[in-house]
Amino acid sequence: MSGHVTLMRDGAVATLTLNRPERRNSLSDAMLTDLGAALAELRDDAGTRVVILTGAPPVFSAGADAPHARAKTDEERRRIFLENKSQFRRLFERATGALETLEQATIAMVNGHAVGGGWGLLLACDFRFAAAEAQFWIPEVDLGVPLGVASTTRFVRFVGPAKAKEIIMGCHRYSAAEAQAMGLVTRVVPGPELEQAVKDYAQHLLKKPFRALAEVKARINAIASNGIPVVNAMTEGFLDRP
Repeated sequence: MSGHVTLMRDGAVATLTLNRPERRNSLSDAMLTDLGAALAELRDDAGTRVVILTGAPPVFSAGADAPHARAKTDEERRRIFLENKSQFRRLFERATGALETLEQATIAMVNGHAVGGGWGLLLACDFRFAAAEAQFWIPEVDLGVPLGVASTTRFVRFVGPAKAKEIIMGCHRYSAAEAQAMGLVTRVVPGPELEQAVKDYAQHLLKKPFRALAEVKARINAIASNGIPVVNAMTEGFLDRP
């Protein structure tokens, strides 16, 4: 890995940190590749039962490290976006899909602003704890490009089409409290208390039977994505599994 994502373990809890503070933890191809590799490692790690995702201070993530964001005209932005979107989209979808489908419970520790794809990334976590000072927004439309399909899908799934249009098309900034009111943040705590709050919740989850927790997570994800018939098929014989 290139070092753009760090992985630290503390007993049964692993912490992934987006580690490009000089670029406000913007999501480059290299960072998404590192994140995917770290998630693959955790997927096969039976000793890890909770995964925390955070960003190196002072922000969670500024979103895509996209060259189109620095273009001077809408036409130039669209051209650069089209030239680069396929690789970034593939890496982003792979990383967020791996994060969402981890058997382990996942907690986003949002220690600062979450912008664009950074906001979309944390929606792939099971729980989202945010510092009261954090802000959330989707600037893509103002930059002349669409938000990626993976993030758009999760916004629609979380808040419905009407609210998703307001968030994505309006490009408004939302406080952590506002994001919580929309169901996009689980809990808001003062910044200095955030890390301890997340650690406490991780310990709370560790007290649960892991296999039951993982099965319930898989069922909920499948219902959100596919509906009840698929879930009935996938849960057949649950009690017989090791």
